[in-house]
Amino acid sequence: MISKNLTAASTKPIILAILKQGNSYGYLIIKKIKELSDGQMQYTDGMLYPVLHRLEKEGLITSNWTMTNETRPRKYYAITELGKAALNEEQLQWAKVTSVLDSLWNVQPTTK
Repeated sequence: MISKNLTAASTKPIILAILKQGNSYGYLIIKKIKELSDGQMQYTDGMLYPVLHRLEKEGLITSNWTMTNETRPRKYYAITELGKAALNEEQLQWAKVTSVLDSLWNVQPTTK
Protein backbone atom coordinates (compact mmCIF):
# COMPACT_ATOMS: atom_id res chain seq x y z
CA MET A 1 0.00 0.00 0.00
CA ILE A 2 1.33 3.44 -0.92
CA SER A 3 1.56 5.77 2.08
CA LYS A 4 -1.12 8.38 2.68
CA ASN A 5 1.47 11.17 2.46
CA LEU A 6 2.69 10.09 -0.97
CA THR A 7 -0.87 9.50 -2.14
CA ALA A 8 -1.87 12.99 -0.98
CA ALA A 9 1.18 14.59 -2.63
CA SER A 10 0.36 13.00 -5.97
CA THR A 11 -3.38 13.70 -5.96
CA LYS A 12 -3.31 16.90 -8.03
CA PRO A 13 -1.27 15.56 -10.97
CA ILE A 14 -3.14 12.26 -10.96
CA ILE A 15 -6.56 13.92 -11.09
CA LEU A 16 -5.47 16.40 -13.76
CA ALA A 17 -3.94 13.59 -15.85
CA ILE A 18 -7.12 11.52 -15.62
CA LEU A 19 -9.24 14.50 -16.65
CA LYS A 20 -6.88 15.27 -19.52
CA GLN A 21 -7.95 11.89 -20.94
CA GLY A 22 -11.59 12.96 -20.79
CA ASN A 23 -14.37 14.24 -18.54
CA SER A 24 -15.17 12.10 -15.53
CA TYR A 25 -17.10 12.01 -12.27
CA GLY A 26 -15.88 11.31 -8.74
CA TYR A 27 -16.62 7.61 -8.40
CA LEU A 28 -15.06 6.88 -11.80
CA ILE A 29 -11.93 8.87 -10.86
CA ILE A 30 -11.58 6.83 -7.64
CA LYS A 31 -12.08 3.60 -9.58
CA LYS A 32 -9.51 4.62 -12.23
CA ILE A 33 -6.86 5.45 -9.60
CA LYS A 34 -7.44 2.13 -7.85
CA GLU A 35 -7.20 0.32 -11.17
CA LEU A 36 -4.04 2.13 -12.32
CA SER A 37 -2.30 1.56 -8.98
CA ASP A 38 -3.31 -2.11 -8.73
CA GLY A 39 -5.19 -1.21 -5.57
CA GLN A 40 -2.14 0.37 -3.94
CA MET A 41 -3.68 3.85 -3.76
CA GLN A 42 -6.90 4.11 -1.79
CA TYR A 43 -8.91 7.26 -2.45
CA THR A 44 -12.15 7.95 -0.62
CA ASP A 45 -14.96 10.40 -1.26
CA GLY A 46 -13.78 12.39 1.74
CA MET A 47 -10.33 12.72 0.24
CA LEU A 48 -11.24 13.26 -3.41
CA TYR A 49 -14.06 15.79 -3.34
CA PRO A 50 -12.25 18.50 -1.34
CA VAL A 51 -9.41 18.29 -3.86
CA LEU A 52 -11.82 18.51 -6.79
CA HIS A 53 -13.46 21.57 -5.20
CA ARG A 54 -10.06 23.20 -4.64
CA LEU A 55 -8.94 22.51 -8.22
CA GLU A 56 -12.20 24.00 -9.47
CA LYS A 57 -11.76 27.07 -7.28
CA GLU A 58 -8.23 27.48 -8.70
CA GLY A 59 -9.66 27.35 -12.24
CA LEU A 60 -7.83 24.13 -13.13
CA ILE A 61 -11.04 22.17 -13.70
CA THR A 62 -14.71 22.91 -14.32
CA SER A 63 -17.78 20.90 -13.44
CA ASN A 64 -21.32 20.44 -14.63
CA TRP A 65 -24.22 18.26 -13.60
CA THR A 66 -25.32 15.72 -16.20
CA MET A 67 -28.38 13.53 -16.08
CA THR A 68 -29.27 10.68 -18.37
CA ASN A 69 -32.46 8.67 -18.45
CA GLU A 70 -30.86 5.65 -16.85
CA THR A 71 -28.79 7.20 -14.05
CA ARG A 72 -29.04 9.73 -11.28
CA PRO A 73 -27.47 13.15 -11.81
CA ARG A 74 -23.67 13.10 -11.84
CA LYS A 75 -21.25 15.95 -11.51
CA TYR A 76 -18.71 15.65 -14.32
CA TYR A 77 -15.33 17.35 -14.14
CA ALA A 78 -13.24 18.61 -17.06
CA ILE A 79 -9.73 20.00 -17.20
CA THR A 80 -9.31 23.62 -18.34
CA GLU A 81 -6.48 25.13 -20.37
CA LEU A 82 -5.06 26.47 -17.10
CA GLY A 83 -5.31 22.94 -15.71
CA LYS A 84 -3.40 21.55 -18.68
CA ALA A 85 -0.63 24.09 -18.09
CA ALA A 86 -0.56 23.17 -14.38
CA LEU A 87 -0.35 19.49 -15.32
CA ASN A 88 2.65 20.21 -17.58
CA GLU A 89 4.38 21.95 -14.67
CA GLU A 90 3.54 19.05 -12.34
CA GLN A 91 4.99 16.61 -14.88
CA LEU A 92 8.27 18.54 -14.99
CA GLN A 93 8.49 18.62 -11.19
CA TRP A 94 7.66 14.93 -10.75
CA ALA A 95 10.15 14.00 -13.48
CA LYS A 96 12.87 15.89 -11.57
CA VAL A 97 11.95 14.21 -8.28
CA THR A 98 11.98 10.81 -10.00
CA SER A 99 15.35 11.57 -11.57
CA VAL A 100 16.88 12.53 -8.22
CA LEU A 101 15.51 9.41 -6.54
CA ASP A 102 16.71 7.17 -9.37
CA SER A 103 20.18 8.70 -9.10
CA LEU A 104 20.29 8.20 -5.35
CA TRP A 105 18.95 4.67 -5.43
CA ASN A 106 21.44 3.60 -8.10
CA VAL A 107 24.51 4.94 -6.32
CA GLN A 108 26.95 2.22 -5.37
CA PRO A 109 28.08 2.41 -1.75
CA THR A 110 31.65 3.52 -1.27
CA THR A 111 33.96 1.12 0.46
CA LYS A 112 36.74 2.16 2.77
